[in-house]
Amino acid sequence: MLQKLAAFERLLYIMNDLREKCPWDRKQTFESLRPLTIEETYELADAITENNLRDIKEELGDLLLHIVFYAKIGEEQRAFDIESIITTLCEKLIRRHPHIYGNVQVESEEEVKRNWEQLKLAEGKKSALEGVPVSLPALIKAVQIQGKARKVGFDWEAPHQVWDKVKEEIQELEEAVQSGNKTEQTKEFGDVLFALVNYARFLDIDPENALEKTNKKFRSRFMLMEEAANEMGKQLSSMTLAEMDVIWNETKKQVP
Repeated sequence: MLQKLAAFERLLYIMNDLREKCPWDRKQTFESLRPLTIEETYELADAITENNLRDIKEELGDLLLHIVFYAKIGEEQRAFDIESIITTLCEKLIRRHPHIYGNVQVESEEEVKRNWEQLKLAEGKKSALEGVPVSLPALIKAVQIQGKARKVGFDWEAPHQVWDKVKEEIQELEEAVQSGNKTEQTKEFGDVLFALVNYARFLDIDPENALEKTNKKFRSRFMLMEEAANEMGKQLSSMTLAEMDVIWNETKKQVP
């Protein structure tokens, strides 16, 4: 533990030095760091998707630097510092885990989640959906919204019910397509995606992770198809769909 505390203390000293002596670090604000923090978060997400432990460690370090950086700026503005950030976090964790630090009894993970949401509402939250960032990508936001609704008991009971809902939404999308009404098509397409996210949750599948894996698979296959076409002295744009389909089927053997 002492070694860990010493390492964290060293980081704080380095942050102080950078803020005082480095022209770039002196210039940064909450606003200027925000897009960089988002970028670092996505880099961590990529490393986790790839299960690259070396990169995960490095990207966690980058995010930790950003947290310390925000804390330093907050200290300069006399708004907060790293100590108050950590203290507030510790108090919140203790308050929201009465089954560990109090006398509340729980039997399952689901009970813990429900208690967590009830405690947040007791702390002054007006809605169970508070805390879902507005700027989240829509797919991730759908997962968060559905998860929070589930924690207060608003959810389907079984996967087959959700799948029936998916089929119902697909039927409504087909009807909207037939109508030619673009506004309705957009609405119903969104409903299909939302229902599929719900179904993924019941299958214990992370839809964002699943889609990203498919993105990577498609990218790999498509680039192999481009290479194969080049070896034939052709460009994909000059080939027929049938010709491309032959090559595509071959790439599926290389990237299953």
